[in-house]
Amino acid sequence: MTDLDRSTTLAGGGVDGGTGVPDPAGTLCALIADVLGLAAVDPGQSFTGLGGDSIQAIQIVSRARPAGLLVTTREVLRSETVAALAAGARAVGRSGAGTGPARPARRFGPFAPTPIMAWLGELGGPVDTYNQSLVLRSPAGFGAEDAVRVVQALLDTHDILRLRVPGGAGAIRGGADIPGTDIPGTGSAGADTAGADTAGAAGEDAGEAGAGAAGAGAAGSDSTGSDSTGARPLVPPPGSVDARALIEHVEAGAVGDEELPGLVTERIRAARRLLAPAEGIVLRAVRVDRGPARQGRLALVVHHLAVDGVSWRILQDDLRSCWEALAAGRAPEPAPVPTPFAHWADLLRADATSGRRMAEAVRWTDTLRPAPEPLGGVCAADRLDAESAVNRHTLTLPPEVTGPLLTVAPGLVNGTVNDVLLTGLALAVLAWRRPDTGDGDGGSVLVDIEGHGREEITDGVDLSRTVGWFTTMYPVRFDLGLPDLADARAGGPTVGAVLRQVKETLRSIPDHGIGHGLLRHGNSRTGPGLAALGIPEIGFNYLGRFPMGDTADWAAAPGHDFALDDADEGLPMAHAVEVNAAAHEGPDGLTLSATWTWAGNAYPADRVRALADEWFAMLRALARHTALPGAAGLTPSDVSLTGLSQADLDAFESQLGDLL
Repeated sequence: MTDLDRSTTLAGGGVDGGTGVPDPAGTLCALIADVLGLAAVDPGQSFTGLGGDSIQAIQIVSRARPAGLLVTTREVLRSETVAALAAGARAVGRSGAGTGPARPARRFGPFAPTPIMAWLGELGGPVDTYNQSLVLRSPAGFGAEDAVRVVQALLDTHDILRLRVPGGAGAIRGGADIPGTDIPGTGSAGADTAGADTAGAAGEDAGEAGAGAAGAGAAGSDSTGSDSTGARPLVPPPGSVDARALIEHVEAGAVGDEELPGLVTERIRAARRLLAPAEGIVLRAVRVDRGPARQGRLALVVHHLAVDGVSWRILQDDLRSCWEALAAGRAPEPAPVPTPFAHWADLLRADATSGRRMAEAVRWTDTLRPAPEPLGGVCAADRLDAESAVNRHTLTLPPEVTGPLLTVAPGLVNGTVNDVLLTGLALAVLAWRRPDTGDGDGGSVLVDIEGHGREEITDGVDLSRTVGWFTTMYPVRFDLGLPDLADARAGGPTVGAVLRQVKETLRSIPDHGIGHGLLRHGNSRTGPGLAALGIPEIGFNYLGRFPMGDTADWAAAPGHDFALDDADEGLPMAHAVEVNAAAHEGPDGLTLSATWTWAGNAYPADRVRALADEWFAMLRALARHTALPGAAGLTPSDVSLTGLSQADLDAFESQLGDLL
């Protein structure tokens, strides 16, 4: 306790702790309050206790860097207080801290597809238009040339926004032995041969939007861009893609507030159809001008190969800083990116065949074992219907439930929002099928979980400013036995016990499951065997927490979803049932929305809707459970002593009570 008390005093007392920042704790408190949408944060509070999640932790890391502080995502999530986080912060650039990879990082040229890229290539269907979009409130007076300069700055800063995929997204294939993508130091095929003089704006005479992306992806076009193993994505140097050719300008001065979302949605759909990864066009923008005195809209439509939920937060921050620079008469220059996407892809390619990953193969094979119960085993992906708007169902939990669910419940077990949501889902599946399976139910639930994928698998890598599609997808089996479902629905001790089980199951997975995708899509020895096992029937993705209702410039515009996947009709379902959940911080408080989609040939609509209702019933039970005396407690992963079971810890707590 002495060391913790000393660090808390140091960080909270205005001393820089060697960082050179006058008040590290105060700086981090302000950053956390801004990211979480809170009025203020005290140094004695914890990030996770305030409801922060892993995606928001990455935002903290990204915003701390310009303030002179280097912290990691793991430190943000695991520090018991902001003061303790500040005490461990380092100065950016001091003794090599925060400078990115130790060796020069490769930015340009071809690279081996990452696992999620290879997954998309296998999915089939209209994947060339598979995208995410974001609509923001653009400032009054944000003109056409402003849009060009801002978007050009994004293109030149974030390499993956210049991505080119010979043959298109559907031609991407995985496998470790892809020629021409040598890791720096082992070969020259992927060497960065583009000099600094290639950077800068290019093609200023390319013409107006809609005339085609003149010059887009021209630099870096490589006749060896594809081979028998599939397409090799490549990144050309800055300046090779012209923003002017990628922006549509729409005059909407006479359009009312109610009609505006419809107009923007229509133009987003048109922009989606113009995405062409084979030609190096993975970004389109729509600028909606409502006159010099009113906010307009800026919609960015980006192919999913080049963006994810974390990336949108990076781009949103960059848009703010670029506009501030323009308004002050400066050139828009977003902060540099410590670790380029191509370098990360190189690291993944090497890790896919490493001994530590090969050792995980048995784990993943066992996880994907068959089971007779619905949503307890695997299915064949190629037998599922395509996505359909008819097979879609959305529910929302109100603030009085969502607040304690997402901010208090994780803290009961020193856990995360994902721990809580997956506990509810696992219990819901058991309750949903129990009338059919009875006491013979094996108690196993198999879920494919999506993670943000920005894992700290090696030293010297900082992905807090890297834009790209990092998503991981990995199967997790929850073996829960036969819990008392009536007690669980009532918010009793059962729901707390299952929460501890789920947390420990998730903590036992190395590096948040990144190894599964590496072995499945990046390793030619293990990939075929894992592919033959099939996929979990149900997929789950928590997108994080988003502020809503903000009217400031560059805030998310009303009437549009935040970064949800979209594509042309005919995209195959990746699972029989999928759940995408997101928390929204609005004027009335925090809400949780969940969108369920399903393959029509897998489950009937009434069964999926019943499961959705059961999940929310279990989440309400978890929220009620937070008010029970003694609901909080330790789990084995919280203590350093090995060999302690949950039963041991429960016994200690019952004997020692508040002393723990």
